[in-house]
Amino acid sequence: MVDTIVETKPTKKSFRSFIWDTDTYLKSKEEQRLLLKLDLSILTIGCLGFFLKYLDQGNLANAYISGMQEDLKMYGNEYTYAGTCYTVAYAVMQVPSTLIIQKVRPSYWLALMEIAWGTFTFAQAGTHNMAQLYSFRFLVGFFESSFFPCLLYVLGSWYTKTELAKRVALFHMTAPLGASFGGYLQAAVYKTLDGHHGLAGWRWLYIICGIMTVPVGLFTAAFFPDTPHTTRAFFLSEKERQMGIDRATKAGKAAPSTINLKMFKKVFTSWKWYAFVFGYVMYGSSCQAGDYFGIWLKSEGFSVTDRNVIPSCSKLISAFCIVMWGFGSDYTGSRIAFLLGPLTYGLIPNGILTVWPASVKLKQFAFMTTGVQLMTAIFYTWANEVCAGDNEERALVISSMNGMQYAVAAWLPIVIFPQVMAPTFRRGFPATFGFVIAAILIIISIQLKVLSERRKKGGDVEGGGEADPDAVDESGSETNEKRAGDIEVRDSKEIGKGAVDKEEKL
Repeated sequence: MVDTIVETKPTKKSFRSFIWDTDTYLKSKEEQRLLLKLDLSILTIGCLGFFLKYLDQGNLANAYISGMQEDLKMYGNEYTYAGTCYTVAYAVMQVPSTLIIQKVRPSYWLALMEIAWGTFTFAQAGTHNMAQLYSFRFLVGFFESSFFPCLLYVLGSWYTKTELAKRVALFHMTAPLGASFGGYLQAAVYKTLDGHHGLAGWRWLYIICGIMTVPVGLFTAAFFPDTPHTTRAFFLSEKERQMGIDRATKAGKAAPSTINLKMFKKVFTSWKWYAFVFGYVMYGSSCQAGDYFGIWLKSEGFSVTDRNVIPSCSKLISAFCIVMWGFGSDYTGSRIAFLLGPLTYGLIPNGILTVWPASVKLKQFAFMTTGVQLMTAIFYTWANEVCAGDNEERALVISSMNGMQYAVAAWLPIVIFPQVMAPTFRRGFPATFGFVIAAILIIISIQLKVLSERRKKGGDVEGGGEADPDAVDESGSETNEKRAGDIEVRDSKEIGKGAVDKEEKL
């Protein structure tokens, strides 16, 4: 089938193109309406679910410094072991979950997982010994593990280069917001419900978190649109579903194919899986320092309220930076600048904590700004784009990145952040400083490899889909303005004032 090629004149750039997608003014009204529906469904469900996931994940730290340590007699490394139980389970289901949703609709799978983790979050309120806590933390981690990689896969399936990073950033921003809200929630619960009906404040925290989580799982089952090739969403018309497939194809995103041994062999003999997984493990391991902020505050004699509220402020800084990096990356079209920039800053707070100066203010500054280096959204966007030409490789790479990082995080804190070394952690902070340096070097190596492959293809920037976003476009707005004057191939539909109809010829 051959499209009639029609020359279109540049359309005036709208204000929305500056604050949202830089190519909004190039999109038809129908495409803009499709994106609005996707944003309202995927981003709403993703942000709510991820917010609650981090709220439920982080409430162990809030409960620990709010009375659980004393009630359960956690005076050794029990806190670290409880975290390890969660992390081990979380790592186990990362890769299987993205393969499962190749066969099972993501809306059903994610809804089931969310309802289950909400149920076991609620159950932690009845914990009376460490065996119970370890079991519940394992189950919460197991059921939470599908949400993040599956959402990343779905986002990467629907959205294009000028759209993806900011949306992944908005999705990921809810992680520090959830952790931050957990601190404020625990402070409020401790003040108002501690001792109510004979239950300690930290137990009420688990009850409230569980009650908040389960309804979102039901909402996911009803409104999540799955992927372009599998969607049955009632709010998308047949034309919109086809438009979603056409957009994915035009962006170089491969359609789902058969999962077999040949597919696994192809993925695991490619450099991409090893490079992205190893790079992300180094990056993820470098982000651990901020997790021990509350423990340091407790050692300095801060009140229970301050121990919960002050670390929450650092999470708000992280959330702001995550969104800023995402919007900046999409607007400029550069991924590498927004990978290396934040990570390079991470040398400062991690360096301060490595030195461990006498100044309380300096250490507090370091803990408060450790989250500035969080560019997770850009890392995953980059991996999504580099692997866009192979659907199963993309699924395995992004899930393995998170899964392997959590697999390492299952044992690494026991070695470098043992609770008996609190609050100075003379192994931990020097290690995170070293991980920052390692991550920077690996990211640079990956970028050089991507550029090398592009040169071997003779500079065909479209070959391999969105495989080299930085080489393709260092200035998103400049490219979009050029595209506006180019010859466009469109469907036979009205694309705005002054548009012309086009025909498809067999």
